[in-house]
Order: sequence, then C-alpha cells, then structure tokens
Amino acid sequence: MADEMVRLAQRFVNTTYNNGATLGISKLDENGVTGWPTMYALTRALQYEMGITALSDSFGPTTLSTIGAKYGKLDETTIPSANFCRIIQSALYCKGYDGGDIDGTYNSRVRAAVEKLNQNMGLGVTYPGSSLWPKVVKGLFNMDAYVTVNNGSDAIRSIQQWLNGRYILRKDFYVIPCDGHHSRDVAKSMLFAIQYELGMADGTANGVFGPGTQSGLKSHTVSLGTTGTWAQLFTAAMILNKRSVSFGDFTAEVKSGVESFQSFIKLSVTGQGDFQTWASLLVSYGDQSRKGTACDGVTMVTPPRAQALKDAGYKYIGRYLFNPSSTSLPEKQIQPGELATIKEYGLRCFPIFQTWSRSADYFSYNQGTNDAFRAIEWAQYHGFKAGTIIYFAVDYDAMDGEVTDYVIPHFRGVMRTVGENSSYGVGVYGPRNVCQRVADAGYAAASFVSDMSSGFSGNLGYPMPTNWAFDQIATVTVGSGSGAIEIDNNIASGRDTGQGDFDPSSYTDGLDVDLDKATYQDMMLTDVQNYLTSIGVPETGGDGWTDSDWATLGGISTTKAFELVLSADWLFTSLARQLKLRKALIQAPVLWELRKLNPLDFVADEAVEHGLKDDSSTGWGQIFAWVTIEARNYCMQQGIINGTPLTDSDVRAVWDDLQDPTYNIRSVAYLTLYNSHQLGIARPSLTTSLADTQALLARYNGTGGDAEQYGRELIGLYNVLENYNQLSRNQ
Repeated sequence: MADEMVRLAQRFVNTTYNNGATLGISKLDENGVTGWPTMYALTRALQYEMGITALSDSFGPTTLSTIGAKYGKLDETTIPSANFCRIIQSALYCKGYDGGDIDGTYNSRVRAAVEKLNQNMGLGVTYPGSSLWPKVVKGLFNMDAYVTVNNGSDAIRSIQQWLNGRYILRKDFYVIPCDGHHSRDVAKSMLFAIQYELGMADGTANGVFGPGTQSGLKSHTVSLGTTGTWAQLFTAAMILNKRSVSFGDFTAEVKSGVESFQSFIKLSVTGQGDFQTWASLLVSYGDQSRKGTACDGVTMVTPPRAQALKDAGYKYIGRYLFNPSSTSLPEKQIQPGELATIKEYGLRCFPIFQTWSRSADYFSYNQGTNDAFRAIEWAQYHGFKAGTIIYFAVDYDAMDGEVTDYVIPHFRGVMRTVGENSSYGVGVYGPRNVCQRVADAGYAAASFVSDMSSGFSGNLGYPMPTNWAFDQIATVTVGSGSGAIEIDNNIASGRDTGQGDFDPSSYTDGLDVDLDKATYQDMMLTDVQNYLTSIGVPETGGDGWTDSDWATLGGISTTKAFELVLSADWLFTSLARQLKLRKALIQAPVLWELRKLNPLDFVADEAVEHGLKDDSSTGWGQIFAWVTIEARNYCMQQGIINGTPLTDSDVRAVWDDLQDPTYNIRSVAYLTLYNSHQLGIARPSLTTSLADTQALLARYNGTGGDAEQYGRELIGLYNVLENYNQLSRNQ
C-alpha cells in the first residue's frame, strides 16, 4: 500500500541526489512503496553524507564503523547536517515510524520514533532514550520488521527481542528482526547466543555449529527444574521449532514437550535437553553421528555391499529410477539384478526420481506431468509394486516465492498424473520448507528431507516437515574391500518402509520415443502440408473461407497446428508409452482439429462460457464434455486410470478442464480406448492393424458417412506422423 510520506522520502532522494548516476544512487520510482531499491538508495545517500567514496547497497562494516568513529551515536547533538537527518527521517518512514516532516530536524517526533524503534527491537534497556546507536542504524536501513507481521508469533517475537537485548553489545551480533517469524538470521543468532554462553570470545564465536559448540553443548544438558539462561535458550529453541512450551524455566510442561519432540524426530525419549536434542533443535542435520536405518546412494548395491549395509544396521535403501546422463555416475540408476539382491539380503528399496531439478526454471505444471509419466514408466520397468511412494526431487535451495510460483504447480502436475495413471504414491525430496509446503498443498504423502544441506534457506529456520519419512543427515562410507559403499545416512521415521518384493520388469521395447526434432521436424512438416493440400486442406483457409477471413476469425494454419502438436510431443509420447499404443493415433485427430478450428467453434465456446449452452466440442481435440465423461468413466471401470466417476453434474467442470491442453490431450487418448470398446474391436496396441486404426479415427468423429470420410482423411495423416515417429524410435 502506498504511503504519502514514503513517496516524499523517495522524492527527497531524487531531488537531493539528482546527480545520483554519478554518485551511484539510482533514481527511485516515487510510488510510496517501501522496498529494497529505496533502502539501497538511502544507504548510499547516508554513505555519501559521511564521506564514504565507494558507495554500496550494503550497510557493511565500513558504514557501521564510520558511524561509530565519527559520531558515536546519532541524535540532535551529533547529526552533522540537515540532509543527513532527512535520510534518517526517510528511513524511519520506510519502517513505519513517524519521522517528522523530513525537514532535517531531529525533533520530538523523531526522538519519540527512535525511542519506539529501540523498544521494538528489544533494546529499550540497553539503549534507553532517543539516540540511534550504530547497530540500530544498520537495522533501520534494511527491510526487517520489528513488530509482528503476517500472522507472526508473539512468542517468537519476544524471543527475538530477548536475543537482541542480551547480545547486542557483542561484536558480531547484529539486530535481528522482531517480526514473529523464525528465519535464517534468527537461527544463526541462536548459535551465536549458545557460543557466547559457552564463553567463546568475540572473533571466535561465528554462528556455526562446529566442534567447539558441539563439545560445549554436551556438558549443558538441561532438565526438569533447570532455570536461568540455559533454560531460556533451550525453551527458545523449542518455540522456534513450533513446539508449544513457555519461554523460560524447564518446567513439567517443557519436559512433556521435549518428550513429544524427541519421539517425533526419532531420538531417545529422555525428556531432557541432552546434546542430541539440542543439536536437532539448532541445526537441520542434528547430531550427524546418529546411526540411521535408511540410506540413499548413487552406487549399485552388489551382494557384498548389501551385506555391508545390513551389517551396519541399514534396512531401507533409496535408489534412483533413472539417470539422464549416460556418462556421469554410471551406477546412479537401479542396475539389472540390483533389486533382486536387495530382496535377497532382506533389505527394502524406496525409489527416487530426478533429472535436473536444480533451478527454479526447471519446475512447471507440464514438467511435473512429464516427470510423473517417466517416473511411472521407470517404476513399472524396475518392478515396483502398487503402493510404492516415488520421491520427486527438488535438489536446490528454493526460495519461498519460487516454491509458490514453480514447485507447487510442478507437484500439482506430478500428483494429478501419478494419481490418475498409476497405483503409486507421491513423495518429495528437498529442503524442509519445500517438503512442508508441497505436503500442505496435498501433493505429497511423505517427505525425504535434504537436511544435510544445513545452509539452505529452506532448512534454516524451518521445523522438520510433519510428514517426514527419511531425514538425510551425513555422507558416510560403510564396508570395506568389495563391500565398501559411500551412502547418505538417513534417519527413518517409519512413515515409509519402501518395498521388499518386486514384480517382473515391464517391457519398453518398441514403444514410441520423443521425436528427433532436429533431424525430422522440417521434413515432417513438409509431408504434413503436402498430404493435407492433396486432400483439399491448404496451408490456411479452406472450407469456403478466404485466407484473410480465416486469420481474422482465429483460424490456425497447418504450420501453427503442427507446431502446437510438436510443443506437446512429450505428452503424446508419455501417453503412448503409458497406454502401449502408437502416439500418431492421438496426434492425428488433435492436429486435424486444430487445423480445422473455425468461427462456429468459437461461437459455440462463447455460448457455453456465458451459460447459453451446456456443452460444446472444445479445446485442442475439439471434444464434448459429455463424451469426455463417458470415456474417462470407461477407462476408470477398466482400471486404466484412477479417479472418481463423473456424472452429468460435472459437465461444466469437465468442459472447463478441457481448456487445458494437457487435460484435453489426455482425454483424446482415453477417448481412443473408449472408441475401441464402442466398435467392439481390440484395445489399440503397438500392432493394431491399419484397418482398425482407420476405424478408431473415424469413430472419433461419431458414426455414419461423415465419420467414415473423417477416418479416410485421418489415416493418411496418421501414416505421415507414424513414419517419422518410427524413424525416431528406430534410431
């Protein structure tokens, strides 16, 4: 929300530092909205007024030390100039405080605002009054909040204020937010606090959970009756991990909360704040010396390695369904005979699916759909039984906004595809925040948590996901000689025990593959154009429409229809492989219907949108919702797909779903199977005859003479598409 005083602060920067390009101070949008650009510009202006020549967005050590050296503290007696004061007043407004009239006067309104700021930071005792001390100034020139925001916890805010007030005079401790939310900064401040209480000197304390910190904590077990600072630190750590206890002494309530936490995290239930409990509260991987019963790795489990793993106490082995690289980590994918070895030695396997998944732009709804189809196929190929949970990887430090914009839609595609096309379950591998958010969205039954990456922002400041199954905490080597194997050591919660028996491998020979576009796309388009032209369908227009009318009214050219179909080649391939049929059988009607779109189709769609009609043939495949309902219900009855049977009351919802090309194309595939039932012929396969293929294509358009003509036209298009699909799969 825009604020007039923030807008005036932005105008002050622009008018006062109008040679900002020379100074390195960017011109601001005068929109009245506080943001990093405004805070950066104010920081640079402050540095300029203090005589710092190398201006920076960062309020770093030089800026901090210069304030201390030049002024000691800032108030009405030390502020060197009116513009310097205006910068302070502007920053106060950006933080939501009354900075006066931005008039360069450190007046009573400014003093009251600074006093309130100090109190909100938890520094009212350390820094009483209305002076701005250097670390407070640093905290003023960022985007941290010092009041509870966005449904934050008042209990967490009180801890943040307590940490600030107790440790602000230590050299490397800076003001942390007091917004009621756990975060990376708060997690690090807790480690600093622990180190300070252990007696570490400034410069030695570093906020890292290292050997010295771990050694010190081993002699600071807290238990029922413990009071003082160590009890406060422990209860603070519990609260930051979303445990419902009171901040302060180690009471019976705290003991009960500790027992619950230890049980959840799979520690020995002692009711005491022992080292392992401290570790699990303070850092994502906890005590890395814990013995896990689960592991994962990129190395084949041979008989000697299986024996070594069993001897080391492991029960559950995570292995990859697929390796996209033929050269890197050659044993990453489950190898022939490996699952039989795992079974023979009484071990169990849980499958992981990962291709790239290491940056936000990998993730999308369509990519999730694609990954799910491939994971289902590979799981079936290796013989994983119904009920197996497949863990789909998010193998990078996804920011919370990226989880919202990319990861959640990705897992929506994964869940929809796995749920509809298999009897498998969906799991997620990734940092804590990713796992919890995917679980909260309803898209994962279990989480495999990458807690070993303790520096990930998605792990720092986040509690263990409520549905965690495996907790990855350390890389270790077990066994020796031919039995030696490097693994990631995982704690198992018991939520998922993997699989100990496997079906025979399914076949993949002869199935369609993605089109080799680099080699065949241009030739394929030419042959499609030539064939369609030969039956009276030119590149554009046709059916009595001029080219200009066709384009004006939304008609699609042969080239555009072809490009759209190839843009979804991955989906046609996935459906064809899943259903064990030729993808040209799905491609041909979709390509034809896209090319044949006409104004009457658009008019019918608009009538449905405005409630004037109940249904129309719609989307890429021009399917009626009622036909889609019949086709999907048939496939559900046959066990081909999963889902809840649809009824006439679902017509509008299904029609809306058909606007999504992915849903539409899938429905074309299911309709093809339903049509074989209606014709009384065998379900389409890799060896379906041309006569049956033509009959299926004809049935796509109904029955009668027009449908027969449709079949004759589309069988030629099918042959063109199948020719290039065959060339690709024979490579």
